[in-house]
Amino acid sequence: MPMDLSTYIMQLNDAIPAENGPNLAYLLRPTSPHGKELVKEFRNPSRATLGRYEGCMQSPWDDIAIQYVLVCTHVAKKRYIEAFKEESQLVSQFLSKFFTENRGWTLPALFSILRDLRDLAMDADLHAKYNGQKCECMEESARIIAKAFGHCMTDRVSPPDQSRKWGVYYVVGLVLKSYFRIKRISLSKNILRALEANNDIPPLEAFPRSHQVTHRYYIGMLSFLDEEFAKAEEELTLAFYNCLIEAHSNQERILAYLIPLRILKGHLPSTELMRRFPVLDEIFSPFVTAIRKGNLKAYDQALEKWESRLLELSLWLSLEKARELCLRGLFRRMWVATGKGTRIPISMFHTALKVSGTDMTEEEAECLVANMIYRNFMRGYISHEKQMVVLAATNTFPRAVDRPSPLTMI
Repeated sequence: MPMDLSTYIMQLNDAIPAENGPNLAYLLRPTSPHGKELVKEFRNPSRATLGRYEGCMQSPWDDIAIQYVLVCTHVAKKRYIEAFKEESQLVSQFLSKFFTENRGWTLPALFSILRDLRDLAMDADLHAKYNGQKCECMEESARIIAKAFGHCMTDRVSPPDQSRKWGVYYVVGLVLKSYFRIKRISLSKNILRALEANNDIPPLEAFPRSHQVTHRYYIGMLSFLDEEFAKAEEELTLAFYNCLIEAHSNQERILAYLIPLRILKGHLPSTELMRRFPVLDEIFSPFVTAIRKGNLKAYDQALEKWESRLLELSLWLSLEKARELCLRGLFRRMWVATGKGTRIPISMFHTALKVSGTDMTEEEAECLVANMIYRNFMRGYISHEKQMVVLAATNTFPRAVDRPSPLTMI
């Protein structure tokens, strides 16, 4: 049965007193079937033509119902900037005049309208960019979502099991996604500081698993960008193992950063894992194969081939740094080929580099060997006078994961 605005308002009137959060979320979604039916009822609606519905239900829901019709109309006609502006007003009315006066049953509706706000902002910015216009809807949506975070945090009257605080991590996830999208990542720290300062929020482990995964992913990403690699690996590992297997694209997004972090520690991904993620396999397998074979030329070719994609993902520096593992592999293969001796002329290392396609002088080769010893990829010292590398008799090439940091040796 087709739904007109009067029926829609009746359904809102039923959902709100019943505290039916999921149904309220459905009713506020512009892409729901009833949204398209309301567009057909009002061919070209405006606030003036819809004014007769003001006062038809308790404020702010009469205004929210009118805003909803306007949003649906703009979406149907692909007027994304106008749709975003109307959705912004809908969200602001919901937050200031309804959400703060109610308990956690309203969270499904909050999540739904904030997602719609973010999606409309993305569509609006893309549409503006395509048409040569300037639009900052994503930035505005991040500001509104951050305000919703504050309203979740400040619930001090609801019983613990019905608190709006159960929406904190979901909303934080939306805020962080928005900041990453508009490349205002530094603003994330303000939100996280506010989160850490509130001692009344339940532990992260008590929240739905999807909220945990999103939060750990972004904490891992922020740590990665700050070069706090140990924390980044810990958070991304927890995010990956808690991510649903069906959420393949989310797993792929996590692994795009977890794989390079693991490579830096000398843990190369298995063939079986890479087969499950063909996009990542195409990017990372050349690096993994080159490390296993100690093939510097192949590694450098992979860096050159994937440079633009790696820069886009902020991964180029990490994989350039992992080149040391490939160099370690090359030197170790040469050491094995020469009988695992403890005294090897620098010229042998120079020859190994030349065979691998790296053109440099013997002095430059000596510098590389010295750096590998300093970085604890090899154990030994250089006798410059005799042009000889004196290697340790045991654990000559420590595993990357076991080697101490060079800073601890000073």
